[in-house]
Amino acid sequence: MDKDRIKGAAKDAAGKVKETTGKVLNNPQMQAEGMAKQAEGKMQNAAGKMKDAARDAIRKQQS
Repeated sequence: MDKDRIKGAAKDAAGKVKETTGKVLNNPQMQAEGMAKQAEGKMQNAAGKMKDAARDAIRKQQS
């Protein structure tokens, strides 16, 4: 598993916590920051998935 997938999942989870905290505290800025962090995490996770797929494809070709 690519390290970007792990880091992306962590950012996504942290963003969800921050968004929820912003909702509870009625803080739109914190809520928006949490949503942005989630998007960043999802993008990083997707990049990691692409790296994994590329590695798997190369391994299959070499077999």
